[in-house]
Amino acid sequence: MTLLVTGGAGFIGSNFVLDWFKTSDEPIVNLDALTYAGNLANLASLAGDGRHLFVKGDIGDRALVDSLLATHQPRAILHFAAESHVDRSIHGPGEFMRTNVQGTFTLLEATRAWWGGLGPEAKAGFRFHHVSTDEVYGSLAPDAPAFTETHAYAPNSPYSASKAASDHLVRAWHHTYGLPVVTTNCSNNYGPYHFPEKLIPLMIVNALAGKPLPIYGDGQQVRDWLFVGDHCSAIRAVLAGGRLGETYNVGGWNEKANVEIVHTVCALLDELRPSAAGPYTRLITHVTDRPGHDRRYAIDARKIEAELGWRPAETFETGIRKTVQWYLDHADWVADVQSGAYRAWVDKQYG
Repeated sequence: MTLLVTGGAGFIGSNFVLDWFKTSDEPIVNLDALTYAGNLANLASLAGDGRHLFVKGDIGDRALVDSLLATHQPRAILHFAAESHVDRSIHGPGEFMRTNVQGTFTLLEATRAWWGGLGPEAKAGFRFHHVSTDEVYGSLAPDAPAFTETHAYAPNSPYSASKAASDHLVRAWHHTYGLPVVTTNCSNNYGPYHFPEKLIPLMIVNALAGKPLPIYGDGQQVRDWLFVGDHCSAIRAVLAGGRLGETYNVGGWNEKANVEIVHTVCALLDELRPSAAGPYTRLITHVTDRPGHDRRYAIDARKIEAELGWRPAETFETGIRKTVQWYLDHADWVADVQSGAYRAWVDKQYG
């Protein structure tokens, strides 16, 4: 028995791979193109581990995907691979269309062709698990009910539009071809190995370096925050017991405004790594809001709890403390990912 994981060197994917091997010896074939946010250092602890086979390659490479499926005969595909940063999608939407839409299409077609030739038992036991985002649902008013699985799609950025398209493809391949799929739409993840362009790791590394802490607009954009370890446990639950063709929203029950998140990070750093120059909040800088910035996301995760018994184990308070401490303990990892290309991106985005 084997899993094929796409994007398993990225933030969520690598956390899933590491989490999987804490309780299972089932092998993983890890396919990742190692774009800027894919980092094999995330998986350094698995060096020499025969359970983990890393393959550098693109989900859009049909011949490679065909070969991996034929060779390894996975019982499930967990599809994490995606371009995922809204800001980058605004500056260059083409890569998001290529990876998130065309790449998912290629992966589905390769899977359909291979799965169609399986015997009845293997065919019935196979799962294609598509990992998506709450951003496909668009923006919520301050007092609106949280997103449920039946909420209408209304993506507002090139990134969320590309993920919405991939969600629709996965649904269509189930209803048209019978491919056994499940989809999870998660809220904002945070935790170890998060590439420092997203809000929480960017605030941590900038604060430690004495750099400005850029907050878009008034900072009152609200997100539901999910510790990445809880997301991994939710994926395991859906993979094991999710109903075919169904979508499960995965959230942390932690709605927080961006400016509140930044103040929380600053307070933890003041406690754990105080600066001689004074409180880290001195570095907060409000910058021009990004185009089409959604005001609020919120996940109603009652379906996954009712059907599969899953709830997040971490509160935001416990998860954010673990996250800040991880970055303090892994300065070498941070230094390694802050390449010249990354610094150029931050300079371009935040001036």
